[in-house]
Amino acid sequence: MALSLLVVSISFYLKEYISPDSDLYATLSLVSVAGVVVMVIAFSLGLGAMPWIIMSEILPINIKGLAGSFATLANWFFSWLVTLTANLLLDWSSGGTFTIYTAVCVFTAGFVAIWAPETKGKTLEEIQQFFR
Repeated sequence: MALSLLVVSISFYLKEYISPDSDLYATLSLVSVAGVVVMVIAFSLGLGAMPWIIMSEILPINIKGLAGSFATLANWFFSWLVTLTANLLLDWSSGGTFTIYTAVCVFTAGFVAIWAPETKGKTLEEIQQFFR
């Protein structure tokens, strides 16, 4: 995801210095679209499912309903926030917007790599022990 977002941001930065009549401008436009498509595919296959997977594997049975509801609310709230601010950011700077999205993606990957527990082959009690 981060690489595709970086490609999109670089193509937007380059388009600022190229004449709209040139063939390179049209190519960079296609690269931007392809980068967004690759990011959506990567999100769907990876990070998009992360909240639901973590919710189902680490929440104890006695709070799964309430905590799952809260996690779902937070997930949709942040999706709404990204949707709300996207046009404002794009009006500010297209390249800057995708650079911010790249930075957030890199931070998220680092966060998950460091703090999300590996749950493969572990019982719920072993996973809960990780958080104590």
